Amino acid sequence: MNTTEPIRDKAHVAKLINYFTKRGETRNCVLVTLCIHTALRISDILRLGCDDVFDFKRKEIRKSITITEKKTGKNATVALHKNAVAALTKYFPNAEPGAPLILNKQSGKAISRVQAYRIIRSAAESIKLPSRVSCHSLRKTFGYHAWKAKVSPAVIMEIYNHSSLKTTRRYLGINQDDKNAVYLGIRFLT
Repeated sequence: MNTTEPIRDKAHVAKLINYFTKRGETRNCVLVTLCIHTALRISDILRLGCDDVFDFKRKEIRKSITITEKKTGKNATVALHKNAVAALTKYFPNAEPGAPLILNKQSGKAISRVQAYRIIRSAAESIKLPSRVSCHSLRKTFGYHAWKAKVSPAVIMEIYNHSSLKTTRRYLGINQDDKNAVYLGIRFLT
């Protein structure tokens, strides 16, 4: 079985998001941006409705979203990063109360997980990302970059709603280059 890896290079993350921005594909830009900035599973992102992220009465984007995770049944409240807010702001004119956020215009329902995978995989191939990228890679990307930013693995575990640190460590995608950087970066003598 092939496992997906996080996108380790922030420039590659930006390149993926910019791929959709340059093409005017705001829905797909929102999809990828939410995957990366919320650490939610694709199944939970595809269940989001426009009402979950937009306050239509106030005509503004909510500061956070609260969901019950499909896989775990656990509640999660996720603050929306400024990049997610920016993507959603561009998408707001297309949003309708009661509609799925990541809408398939032909069916009137949310796009499928398969369609989301194809969108992300096709973009990754088009911009020649060096690793196997899928919807789950984007969830892992969040954790990897949080870990690189010195966020405690215990906090990342809580964000992911994992029941064990072992699962979280696997998600972080720590490779030999990461370990070597630690070995070579610790100084005991001046």
